[in-house]
This record gives sequence, structure tokens and C-alpha cells, in this order.
Amino acid sequence: MIVIALPDIHGEVSRVREISSELAEADVVLLVGDITHFGREREAQQVVDLIRSGNPRVLAVPGNCDYPDVEDYLIREGLSIHRRNAVLDGVGFVGVGGSLICPGRTPNEASEDDFEQYLAESVSELPPDVPLVLVAHQPPFETVNDMTNIGKHVGSRSVRGFIERHQPLICFTGHIHEGIGVDTIGETKVVNPGPFRNGQYACAKLGDRVEELDIRSVS
Repeated sequence: MIVIALPDIHGEVSRVREISSELAEADVVLLVGDITHFGREREAQQVVDLIRSGNPRVLAVPGNCDYPDVEDYLIREGLSIHRRNAVLDGVGFVGVGGSLICPGRTPNEASEDDFEQYLAESVSELPPDVPLVLVAHQPPFETVNDMTNIGKHVGSRSVRGFIERHQPLICFTGHIHEGIGVDTIGETKVVNPGPFRNGQYACAKLGDRVEELDIRSVS
């Protein structure tokens, strides 16, 4: 399975056509939150429509910069895996959107207790033997992916605890724009490629394990 992950689009769709061939070859395209930049349903639809024109198989979680009606739109379109799951080609995709409380406050924030509940909901009724992929806008705590430019870890302990317990094949994350890189928690790969608004995205090939994982940049 080939997976393309696009975190932190922030409504900037100009780069989508530049990866049209990669999108077409993917088995699924993941939108890892902040689809819009403080936008509403209309803005989200514009982004999603362009991406689905390149690949109709899309799953998504909202980010902290997405207003609640963005999530409503994703649910209606059958794209949301926030607090829920989808099984594609024998792989379970589970997700959690939004972020922890931000210094400047944003439209879609939650507490650690909320995150723990949302993640528990995401795996409910999922077959226990299905390999998992986690899509979490908020990165797990104490990784390269949650470190700010002042050297502070600001990730979620609940997301990290979920990874430690369930050991998904991979966690695609974003939110912390400078937290670019690949880390591991147990057997789980964690990747934040940086914001797609800046041309950054992740590509993974999954089998029984993560066979290939690249952070790519639009040239």
C-alpha cells in the first residue's frame, strides 16, 4: 500500500498539481489536519475537491485551524477518521484531529482527557488483528515531531500512550511546523514532514511493516 500524507495545507492548493503523478499512484491520500487556514466548509471543499480530482481515495482529520463545520463537511463526504476508523485493503486507519490548547487559541482545541477518549473511540469496533495507521494532527509527546524551535516538547501524552499500547505501523502527524523528521515509539514510525503549504509531504509504502518512508519536497 502506498500512502501520501499532506499535513498543514492551510488552504494553499497551488502545489497540489505539482504532485499529481504521486497522488495518482497512491492507494490513499491522508489529510493530516489544518486543511484550511481558519477556514470554513467552503474552503475545505475547495481543497478536498482538487485533491480528489487527482485521487478519489482520501481520508482526513481536521486541524486546530479548521472550524467545526470543516469536520461536519468531512463526515458528510465520508472522509473523516477523527474519532472513527476506516479499513482499506486490510489496513485500519484511525484518527484524531485538533490540537491541545494553543497560546493564541484556535477554533479546534481539546484536552488530554478528550484526546484519550477520542482515540479510544477511533478503535472501537475495529477488528483486533487489523494493522493500524494513526493519523494525528497533534504529534505525540517527546519526539522530534513535537519539538518547537525553542527546544520545548509540546506533544500529546495521550497520543503517545495510544501509540505505546497499540503500536500502529506508522503515525502521520503535523501541527508543529518545525518538528520535521522521522522518530520511533517502540515499533511505530512517527513522521512529520512539515507543512504541505511549504511543499512538504510524506510518502510511505506499507506491507507487514513500513517498507519505505520518505519526506519529500515539491521542487
